[in-house]
Amino acid sequence: MVTTTDTTEIVTQAKIEAVNQPSFKRWLKHFLYMPATKRYFSKQDQAAIAQAVTEAECGHIGEIQVVIEGHLPVNHAYFQNTRMRARQLFAELGVWDTEYNSGVLLYINLCERKVEIVIDRGIQQATEQAVWDEICQNIIAQLAQKQFRLAVVTGVMNIGEVLNQFYAQSVQEQNNELGNEPIILH
Repeated sequence: MVTTTDTTEIVTQAKIEAVNQPSFKRWLKHFLYMPATKRYFSKQDQAAIAQAVTEAECGHIGEIQVVIEGHLPVNHAYFQNTRMRARQLFAELGVWDTEYNSGVLLYINLCERKVEIVIDRGIQQATEQAVWDEICQNIIAQLAQKQFRLAVVTGVMNIGEVLNQFYAQSVQEQNNELGNEPIILH
């Protein structure tokens, strides 16, 4: 169950339909996509990503959650694009619910080869969208070269650098509020 605060945006089906245009083409693409998440990310790759998250979270209070999804769930793909899916997962996984509003969700959709970064309100005030767009573009470029593990690890490290710039002065006792292992969705 998701609890809300005054500044939390909860993504519901009604909001998805109001913001996003239905797309039969998107639905068909995701319906026909063959699950390949495990082919792209082995257990060793997942361990390397978890290690990168651990390293990227050192020295600051920022929290990083990685979600890799093969394709959108077919029952959502008609109404929901990757940005809306990333926002939905941001809420459902509680990335927004960190003590210092310092959560970052790195969402990768393999079917559409799209990357979304959703940042919490505490970080949003101190960074610019161009920084996050550049990280996304770098990940997409490496995915296009079939360097899947390197793309995610480098992206996580880049996110860690941004968080380190923002939260370096506020280092206190660090709690790991989100798991470091990537969440693999089919």
